[in-house]
Amino acid sequence: MRIGIFVVAGLFPGQESGRVLADAVEWIVAAEEAGFDDAWVAEHHFMTYGVCPSPATLAAVAIGRTSRIGLGTAVSVLSSQHPVALAEQAAMLHHLSGGRFTLGVGRGGPWVDLEVFGTGLERYERGFAESLDLLLDALSGPSVAADGEFFRFREVPMVPSASMRPVVACTSAGTVEVAARRGLPMLLGMHIGDEDKAAMIKRYGDSTVGHVAAGVACVADSTAEAVRELKAAMLAWLGPGLAGYVPVDGRTRPSRDAGAYVDLLTGIHPVGSAEHCAETLRRTAEVTGVERFILLMEGLGEHGRTLENIRRFGAEVLPLLRG
Repeated sequence: MRIGIFVVAGLFPGQESGRVLADAVEWIVAAEEAGFDDAWVAEHHFMTYGVCPSPATLAAVAIGRTSRIGLGTAVSVLSSQHPVALAEQAAMLHHLSGGRFTLGVGRGGPWVDLEVFGTGLERYERGFAESLDLLLDALSGPSVAADGEFFRFREVPMVPSASMRPVVACTSAGTVEVAARRGLPMLLGMHIGDEDKAAMIKRYGDSTVGHVAAGVACVADSTAEAVRELKAAMLAWLGPGLAGYVPVDGRTRPSRDAGAYVDLLTGIHPVGSAEHCAETLRRTAEVTGVERFILLMEGLGEHGRTLENIRRFGAEVLPLLRG
């Protein structure tokens, strides 16, 4: 089982975004020291839910501060950037990290980002497969060219070049099929439980390609204590944070009750005593076949508490999983 941390860089009340980003690098350093295998960073724009607009940049900083831990993006949003430019960044990080970097990509959502960055709603609605194929071309050969609906350009050399296979965030049957046709591992979101994860892997058709599951984690002396503290802190973050998803057009934004969402997260993920956390991850692995996890450790909302959670999980939970 491979266990990493999932860095969203959420802005809790009273915090400053620049400080949160600096703290996030410290979490990754602490995760390496605590024995975690990976640290993957999320991308968000124009919202407090997450204040890291460039996970590749934060990963680059973390690469310079670490020597062993794997770094990844969870995810870089293909609908709002050029796939070849992203491939160039990924190749740089691959070489500068000594092969420690994993590129995670996703379709994203119909958010205002598409307007601000000028990529448009059409790229989101029907351009993901073309964007992904162009990214794969740019990460598989010494040169790349395009003659599609959204991308057309002459052949150019990839400098630097790197042979890499990304992970694809999958939240719908359509994206599962896109990933499966290309043999790319899925990143499964933290908003679904074991049975839904297993159903998506069954639709994919192969549980052995290295799928990744995201979750939330908090370890305490008792499960009741962990759930109580995490609920109190996360509600203050998720309430205004989830409201930051602004549609690019006039469509109604899907609403999510923050309290119900926190109840879901604390119920299906490793939140509790060390033994409960280990058993929860074992059960997910047994039901789904997934053996690679990235866990959000920052839900308590304070830098010191996040560091404590990372260190305690490393000292108390990881040995139970690896023993």
